Amino acid sequence: MIHISEFQTKEVVNVGDGRRLGNITDFDINLTSGKIDAIIISGPGKVLGFFGRDEPVTIPWRNIVKVGTDVILVRYQSNLE
Repeated sequence: MIHISEFQTKEVVNVGDGRRLGNITDFDINLTSGKIDAIIISGPGKVLGFFGRDEPVTIPWRNIVKVGTDVILVRYQSNLE
């Protein structure tokens, strides 16, 4: 079992280009099923989720490839690409 606090210390990395996306700042949880639907990462340039203008990145749980000891690998394609 893993705790939410352990998830928040892992770096999230895109497997498509190896780019570091940041750290998890929040979760989207389905209250009916009790399962995590998505992870939310603060947009680049934000400090502790504040003082930034970029929108947060939401990655559906189905796009998580692997949760490792230090890194979470995800499939993510930005709308800008």
